[in-house]
Amino acid sequence: MPMKDKMHTGDLYFPGDEEIMREQTQRLERLYDFNHTRPSESEKRQALLKEMFAEIGEGCYIEPPLYANHAGGHVHFGKGIYCNFGLTLVDDTHIYVGDHTMFGPNVVVATAGHPILPELRQRGYQYNFPVRIGKNCWIGAGVLIMPGITIGDHVVLGAGSVVTRDIPSRVVAAGNPCRVLREVNERDRAYYFRDRAIDWDALE
Repeated sequence: MPMKDKMHTGDLYFPGDEEIMREQTQRLERLYDFNHTRPSESEKRQALLKEMFAEIGEGCYIEPPLYANHAGGHVHFGKGIYCNFGLTLVDDTHIYVGDHTMFGPNVVVATAGHPILPELRQRGYQYNFPVRIGKNCWIGAGVLIMPGITIGDHVVLGAGSVVTRDIPSRVVAAGNPCRVLREVNERDRAYYFRDRAIDWDALE
């Protein structure tokens, strides 16, 4: 099996393979262009994202700088996704994100891992497992999401969380390691932050 194919099987492989490196360098040239666009060049940014990403839906906004091992080449975004400054996508294999999910600043989504055995690390081997994030999630600032994780729909992850286990839908979770704190509940229909009430009549 070619080394390039092993990127997506969970097998150990050598990321310094010549074919992998050649394709990665070409993709990173596009990422460099994206990160050096001016704020007024929104159309250019959108065109570059469509070139870079495996899939990207309508209405997505990514604030530069974006960091991605393969420039989004293995990233599948739904529609209406917002990413604040400094998103890091370790996209050595596939990352899937559902519609209307939001990323705070400096979030890391990692698909790549390295063996514990020192001899294998010294030889440069790694492995990858995909990450899946559901729709309408809010990923707080500085969250770290580890390889192989699945996060359900309508999830809030507190800032600074380190996600090492799957998270079910419609919960608030936080911590290191990240754990479920509570379900999204009826109180959340009345209050948006602490004791600040939602004025439904004032909302469009």
